[in-house]
Amino acid sequence: MSMISASKPAETFDFIHYADRIRRIAAAHPDLPAITCGSNVRTWSEFLPRTNQVANMLAERGLGRGDMVAILAKSSIEYLEVFLGALQAGLCIVPLSGMASSEQLEVMIRDSGSKMVFASETTKSLIDPFKGKIEGIPGDGYVAFDFAEPGWTPFESLVQEASTADLFVDVQETDPFNLIYSSGTTGVPKGIEQSQKMRNQHIVRFEAMGIREGAVTLVSTALYSNTTLVALLPTLALGGRIVLMPKFDAGEFLKLAEKEKVTHAMLVPVQYQRILDRPDFDDYDLSSFEVKLSTSAPLREGIKEDIVARWPGKMIEIYGLTEGGIGTALSATEFPDKLASVGQAGEGVELRIINEKGEQLPQGEIGEIVGRSDAMMTGYHGRADLTDEMIWTSPDGLKFFKSGDMGRFDEDGFLFLLDRKKDMIISGGFNIYAADIEVALAKHADVSDVAVIGIPSKEWGETPLALVVRSSESGISEDELKSWVNDRLGKAQRISAVEFRDNLPRSTIGKVMKRELRLPYWENS
Repeated sequence: MSMISASKPAETFDFIHYADRIRRIAAAHPDLPAITCGSNVRTWSEFLPRTNQVANMLAERGLGRGDMVAILAKSSIEYLEVFLGALQAGLCIVPLSGMASSEQLEVMIRDSGSKMVFASETTKSLIDPFKGKIEGIPGDGYVAFDFAEPGWTPFESLVQEASTADLFVDVQETDPFNLIYSSGTTGVPKGIEQSQKMRNQHIVRFEAMGIREGAVTLVSTALYSNTTLVALLPTLALGGRIVLMPKFDAGEFLKLAEKEKVTHAMLVPVQYQRILDRPDFDDYDLSSFEVKLSTSAPLREGIKEDIVARWPGKMIEIYGLTEGGIGTALSATEFPDKLASVGQAGEGVELRIINEKGEQLPQGEIGEIVGRSDAMMTGYHGRADLTDEMIWTSPDGLKFFKSGDMGRFDEDGFLFLLDRKKDMIISGGFNIYAADIEVALAKHADVSDVAVIGIPSKEWGETPLALVVRSSESGISEDELKSWVNDRLGKAQRISAVEFRDNLPRSTIGKVMKRELRLPYWENS
C-alpha cells in the first residue's frame, strides 16, 4: 500500500521580485483601477507613485534590505501602500493582529526587531502601553494612518515630500518577504519567516487557479492573515484588481460582489455560512464569479454542497500551513463525492502520514500529516530550536514539515482531516477525533454550528462534550440531540452531553478557539 501522496513536480519558474511585477503591471495598465476601498479608487498610475514614496521615505531613513517594519491597522489603501512600498525598498513586513493582547504585541515587535510601527485609530490603544519603550524604534517611528495625537507621526507628513521615482533594490529570493506571527494563545508567539521565493511560488500557484489580468478579488479578511495575502498579493502582481472591505459584513459582501463583478474571493468557513444564511442570497447576481476559495478551518460538507448548488463558479477548498510545505486542494465542483475530504496534494507537494514514533504509515491508517514542497518558510524567526522541532526527516533523507494535524488518505489519494494532534480526545484509552463527531452532528438540520471538546471524566479520564449553536427556528432539546447523534456514532465516540451556546468563539480567520472552550472545564479539575 502507498505511504506517499504526491502531486506532479512543480514547474521551475524564475524568481521575479514582487516590486518588479508591480512596476510591469503599472506600466502596461496605468489607467486601470488597482484597488477599490469604499468610495476610494486608486488606478495604477496613482497607486504606484504612492508606494514609491513610501519606499523612498524608508530608504531616506536608513532602512534597507532585510530591515523590518510592523503594521497593526485596519484594512485600508494606506496599509497596502506601506506593505508594497516597504517591499520595494527591500524590507520585510511584519503584519500584526489586533486580536493579540498589548503584551503579546510588544513581544512580537521586540522579537522582530521592527524599526517602525504603523497603526490606525482602531489599534493604537494596543500600542500605547509600550510606545517609546522599544529599543530601535525612534520617537518619530510610530506612524498614524488616520488619526492625530501627540507622540504619533502623521503618515502623510512622512510621505508627501518623498520622491515618486522607482526605487530599485537588489533583492534575492532568500531574503525575508514577511514575518507572520502565530496567534500566541499558548506561550510566546512564533514568527513565521516567509521568503521572497515562497511568495513568488504563491503567485505561480494562484495563476494556475485562474487569477489573471482583469481578475477582481474581493478581500474581506484581515490583511495580517496569510489567508488574505495568498490571494491578494497574486491578484495585484498578475494585473487584477482588489476590492477591499475594511470590515466583513455578509450583506455588504453580496452587494460589492454584484456591483464590482467580482471573479475571485478567499473566504473562511464562517463567512460562507453567514453569506449563505442570508434570506436574500439568491436575489444577488453572482454570475461573474469564476473561483471561490476557502481555507483556515475545515469547511463542512453540507456548506460545500450548498455553495456548489447555489453559487456560480468553481469552489476550491485549500488546506495548508502558513509555514508552507503542506498543501492540498479540493475542487468541490469536480469531486462532489469527496466533499468530506480536503482534496489531494497540491502541485509540487509531497505528503506522508507518520505515527508517534516517526514511522511512515500506509494508505488508510491515521497519523500525523507531514509535507514538503517548493514553498516552505525559512524558519521561525530567531528560534532554530522550534524550527528543528517542526521538521521530520524521512528515511530517504528528505525534510518535511509536521502539521500537528491528524488525518488519513483514501484509496484515491484524497486527504481526510480528523483533528489537531493536541486536541485529540483520549477516553478510556481510545483515541477519539472530534472532527468525526462534528461531521455527524452537522448533518442534523437543527445544528447551525458545532465544536466537540474533551472534558474531565473520573471514569474515562476525559470524555467528549458537544457545544452546539442551534438553528434559529429549532426547538430540539440537548438530550434529544445527544440521543440522535449517539445512535449514529461508534460506542467509543459517544458524547457525554450536549450544551447549547449562542455562538462559538472564533478567531478573525474563522478558527474555533477550542482552548478557550476547554479552559473552564479543566482549570479546576
